[in-house]
Amino acid sequence: MRMRTAKSGPDSGQGGFTLVELIVVVGILAILAGAAIPVTRWQVKRTKERELRTALWQMRSAIDRYKDAADRGAFQTKLDSFNYPPDLETLVDGVDVQTKKVKFLRGIPKDPMTGDTDWQLRSMQDEPDTSGWGGQNVFDVHSKSQGIALDGTKYSEW
Repeated sequence: MRMRTAKSGPDSGQGGFTLVELIVVVGILAILAGAAIPVTRWQVKRTKERELRTALWQMRSAIDRYKDAADRGAFQTKLDSFNYPPDLETLVDGVDVQTKKVKFLRGIPKDPMTGDTDWQLRSMQDEPDTSGWGGQNVFDVHSKSQGIALDGTKYSEW
């Protein structure tokens, strides 16, 4: 039997990548990575928008439950409050109803757009397009972010 010996050199038949092939592969990978970055940013923004909608829904629902309870006479409110809470902290701290304390919100959520629990409030007496809060009550709540959403609206208008 004959033994084969390993050859080396250009005629050895061993395959490898040429410089052109490596440049093409690196170029394709760069294009794919460049396309993935905007998609990732879009996904992060979409997640924050979902969190903002949830936080606004929770606070607005708590404001509505507070008003409903006050309208039913479960507790007394100030005359000029129109039975809306005086601030968001009241929703968290709760109010005394007969022999127990009723809370409407577990905690003031963070605004995912600003990273803070400071929200733009609107009282019943404020003008609809005002950016200031009169302080009489909390009729509605908005984000203080001036950013633009994926749908083209301002977060402060949600």
